[in-house]
Amino acid sequence: MQSKANSIQEYLDSLPEERRDAITKLHETILKALPKGFETCMSYGMIGYVVPHSIYPKGYHCDPKLPLPFISLASQKNAISLYHMGIYANEELLNWFTSEYANRVKGKLDMGKSCIRFKKPEQIPLDLIAELAQKWSPADWISTYETLLKR
Repeated sequence: MQSKANSIQEYLDSLPEERRDAITKLHETILKALPKGFETCMSYGMIGYVVPHSIYPKGYHCDPKLPLPFISLASQKNAISLYHMGIYANEELLNWFTSEYANRVKGKLDMGKSCIRFKKPEQIPLDLIAELAQKWSPADWISTYETLLKR
């Protein structure tokens, strides 16, 4: 489900109340934790946390007019989804996250390549998501991203 919202506030306002509260808390958690340099915007119908063109003028290789995506947050049909490109790109970060998740959260991790799905909003580990969000600076992500593009 891609939103047609033009702003983050419009996106949040369009959500059902139970999702709005959870996504607002998650959004605020990510904003507080992200290292300096990332910006927020609507990206691909989701809340996006991106490396802006002012830091990385090349933009996203799939569409250079777009800033380089790092994290995205969305309300999907059956879950709240958090997409973290670092988890997809870096095995060490993936292993850290899956281990920490198992140590902190009861229940099985529901995860795809870069997508972490939360079916029960009350079980979102905000502290763990904050740690994940602050692990990489824009420079760290750009370095990893460019290494992957060269492959």
